Amino acid sequence: MNNFAKIRISGTIEILSGLHIGGSTAFAAIGAVDSPVIKDPLTNLPIIPGSSLKGKMRSLLAKAYNQKLAQMPNEDDWKITRLFGATSGGGDDGKQLIAGRLLFRDSFLSNKNELSSKGVRTFTETKFENTINRITAVANPRQIERSIRGSKFDFEMIYELQSEEEVAEDFQTILNGLNLLELDYLGGNGSRGYGKIKFNHLSAETVFGDYDVSGLNSKLEG
Repeated sequence: MNNFAKIRISGTIEILSGLHIGGSTAFAAIGAVDSPVIKDPLTNLPIIPGSSLKGKMRSLLAKAYNQKLAQMPNEDDWKITRLFGATSGGGDDGKQLIAGRLLFRDSFLSNKNELSSKGVRTFTETKFENTINRITAVANPRQIERSIRGSKFDFEMIYELQSEEEVAEDFQTILNGLNLLELDYLGGNGSRGYGKIKFNHLSAETVFGDYDVSGLNSKLEG
């Protein structure tokens, strides 16, 4: 029997403190923000790249699951590598690809109208910060752009079901990763208060194949 299926996990990412995920400064004009956020070129609104979610979630799970410090992602616990992918020894070139079971989508701002109704006219803010040279005491001011508190982004990832025996364990790993993201931070400068997030309205839906997700939704709602 073919157990292959794809399950969409979706919801909302709510920004609880200013979020900075950097974009390019290659062509910044004089007087422009030193460190802008990445934006959708079609709307000029901030986005959360799927790569940022994937990388931070994997990093946090590695701290929680690995029995010893892993020098390379390939050394992560099997519960992590089967979700996020890796390479291992084997094949003609000495490496064999382990395809991950999780696919992360970019997240786009979803509550622009709600923010506008509250008087918001710009969907990012510029935070001025200083670093002080300990020897000379000279200040080095900089401007950091952040997605504003109260912003909400559509969240979606696809889980590829390959083994029904491992679904429950995989979903527990996913839930642990999402919980760790809420307890930590996303983006940069988290030790200074940036990047606190919350996942809301999470749900699972089978979008290919035949798998009953009622049990998974019970876990997500819990």
